[in-house]
Amino acid sequence: MPSYNRQFDLSINDVNLIDAALRARGRELSGMRLALKDDNPAHLESIRVVEQDQRQNEELLGRLHDQKIFYRPIKAVYVGG
Repeated sequence: MPSYNRQFDLSINDVNLIDAALRARGRELSGMRLALKDDNPAHLESIRVVEQDQRQNEELLGRLHDQKIFYRPIKAVYVGG
């Protein structure tokens, strides 16, 4: 059975592009969800699928965010804002 590649060679621009694409997909899913009415029984399954896709999209964005290393000055005192 083949194994998965655990090493990825992505540039900062590649990661930014993936991040932007995930955010655009999130906006698209949000618009789809707003178009569906909660009180219409025919839309209930579609709503469930859209909300599941939204959840997966947000979880992936969160995992991507958690892997970023943000700049902090080494010698100076860090003041967050």
